[in-house]
Parts: sequence; structure tokens; C-alpha cells
Amino acid sequence: MPDFARSDDPAVQAQLDRLAQLSPGGDRLGLDRITRLLDRLGRPQDRLPPAFHVAGTNGKGSTCAFLRAAIEASGRTVHVFTSPHLVRFNERIRIAGTLITDEQLAALLCDVLDAAGDIDASFFEVTTAVAFLAFARTPADAAVIEVGLGGRLDATNMIDRPLVCGIAALGIDHQQFLGHSLVEIAGEKAGIAKPGVPLVVLSQPPQAEAAIQHVADLRGAPVQLEGRDWTIDPTLRSSLLGDHQVRNANLAWQMLRQQDHIPIGRASFLSGLTSTQWPARFQELARGPLTQGVETWLDGAHNPEAAKSLALLLADHGPKHIILGVLANKNAADIVDTLRPHALSFTFVPVPDHAHHDPQELARRFGGHSANSLEDALNDLPAPRLIAGSLYLAGEALRLNDQIPD
Repeated sequence: MPDFARSDDPAVQAQLDRLAQLSPGGDRLGLDRITRLLDRLGRPQDRLPPAFHVAGTNGKGSTCAFLRAAIEASGRTVHVFTSPHLVRFNERIRIAGTLITDEQLAALLCDVLDAAGDIDASFFEVTTAVAFLAFARTPADAAVIEVGLGGRLDATNMIDRPLVCGIAALGIDHQQFLGHSLVEIAGEKAGIAKPGVPLVVLSQPPQAEAAIQHVADLRGAPVQLEGRDWTIDPTLRSSLLGDHQVRNANLAWQMLRQQDHIPIGRASFLSGLTSTQWPARFQELARGPLTQGVETWLDGAHNPEAAKSLALLLADHGPKHIILGVLANKNAADIVDTLRPHALSFTFVPVPDHAHHDPQELARRFGGHSANSLEDALNDLPAPRLIAGSLYLAGEALRLNDQIPD
């Protein structure tokens, strides 16, 4: 699935167009291209502030948001690299607490693309190099880095010695790259383990835990596993709803506890929990051009495990009229079946600018309606409504509702 980005800033768009021409498109794993690219840029990854590196199938972005909030609540500055973006490419790179500006982004993209030359680097590899270069040039107390895909062969794995690594919840996703079993996927995610660097892990099915432990042992990384070495504190509740977010908050807390380079007190952590922002995670949209004041919720649930977490939230918050758009490489049947007990109705829509399951075909297979766009789907659809199925679709909803993440 190729990444997609556009910008209202002409200088940024010029570089994004250049990237689209130079990049082969689509997801590609491997460290050869990113190694050569970063070498040409002077190895900026060696000049990052102390880094927290987070992998996982679901929840790694939320964990990064909790880490950022806690570090900032302690009065420190932090760089953050996450993916994908929802509305603007700039969301991927936060420099010392502030989203990268268009001026900074255009200049850095130019520098990286000038260096990329004949390397044939992917969209994500170029983006990672831009982030590392930005972080190396601006002082901060810490960096929080989210793995893009997998771990072992992900471009972010060029960080040689992070402070702490973490693994959030695992599920079956991106099988064409990571393997078709949870054991294979767990082994790939554990590939971020580094000698002597603590690896904090949420509980997983036993075979997946064994695979993570095996990789960590080979790499000399001490594992801190939920249920064996630490337990979930149910009081760590945040501004993000759901028991799965309690688990993500606990992962962030345990990662912070496994290092002493950046001491974060519990008071700062709890303060950060109340201020954490991570859009499109069971978020009620504000009154805007898209919602027209009608109760509308948004969740990026894009795979079966994420759909299960959403279903648990709907069990507590009541059923909704669900507008669903699903990428072509996702299991639509599992997502629909998981959400069906909590659906007052289904309306299937396209995911703009991305390959997706045909809405009419989904409506025929699973019952419900289809629409040509989010706007059409929401016309005359009563409250309460929920848009789900893809982070890219969530980004479209935020854009149409004038809720641009900052």
C-alpha cells in the first residue's frame, strides 16, 4: 500500500512530487537503502537525543503519545516520529514539541532527496531520514520513535542504542511482509531489541512471547514482560478511552521506569495522561462542516484486533450507525463481523487516494448500504454515527470537518 501525501505549501508539494518520482512506491523492508542514505547524510541517527523505540501491531502510536505527554509534563522537550499522518504530512515529525513547519519540511526533504540519488529509497525511508536529520539538528531532551512496519527491517531500526524499546499489542497484519503467523510477526517486531537495552513487552499469546524472548536472548536484550515481570495498574486511565489504552499507558510507564537517564516522576506521568492527544482513537468529532452538529465518532480501527478494541468501547458507549471504509489489503469480513453486534446500520464508503474494498461489493456481501463519499454517507444518517475502518479515512473525516491535528 503506497503512502500518499500532499501539501498546500507549494515548496513542500514540489518536494513531495519529487519524492513520488524518485521513490518506487509501496512498502519495502530492508536496511540496505536506509543505511546508504543515512551514511550520505552523515549518520544523523548517531546524533539523536536519548530515544524510546516502540513497535507493535496496535497501540504503538498511542504509547508514543503517552511517552511524549509524560516527558513534556516533566518540563522536558521531546522529538517525536510517528506514522501515518492523518491530514498533513507534517504530523509525522514533531521537533522539540512542535510540528515541523512547511519551511523546515521543504528544506529537509530537499536535502534528503538530493542525497538519495540512485538509492531507490522508499517513501518511508526518505521520511525516516528527514526525521532523523531534523532531530539531529535541533536539541531536545529525548526522542520517541514509532516503528513503521515490523521492526527488524524497518528503517527506524537504524537507531543503534535507544534508551528503551517497547512492544505493544500484536495481531495478524501486513502478512505479506511479516509472515502469516503471530509467531513470525512477533519475531519480526522483536527485531528492534538491542544488546543491554531493556525491552518492555505487553502480554501476548504464549508462543508469541516465546518468540520475542528468543530474539531478545540472541541479541542480549533484557525483557520486561507484562504478567511475569510487571502487572497492569488499572488506575492509569487517560484522556484516551478504552481498556486497551490503559494497557498502552502502562507500557509507556514501564518503559519510563526501565531507564534513569530521563527521570519521570509518577506525578508528571499522571499529569501527562490527562493531557494526551492522539486523534482518531474513539474521538467524538466537533461541530463542523462534515458533522453539521450531529453526534459523530471517529476511530481508525483498520484491522481485526483494532476492531475488537473498538467493539469493547461500543459495548460501553452504545451502538452506532457505522460508516466503514476498508483498505484492499485488510480483512473486511473480520472487521465487519466484529463490529456487527454494535452496528445500528452499515454504510460502506471508499478510502480516498488508496486502494480499497469496493463499497458496493461490501454492501452486497455483508448487508447495508454503500455511498460514494463520506459526505454522501452522512447525509440524513441519524445520530449516533461512527466512521471507522481506516486511519486514512479518519484523516479524510478530520480534513472535511476542519479539525487539522496540531
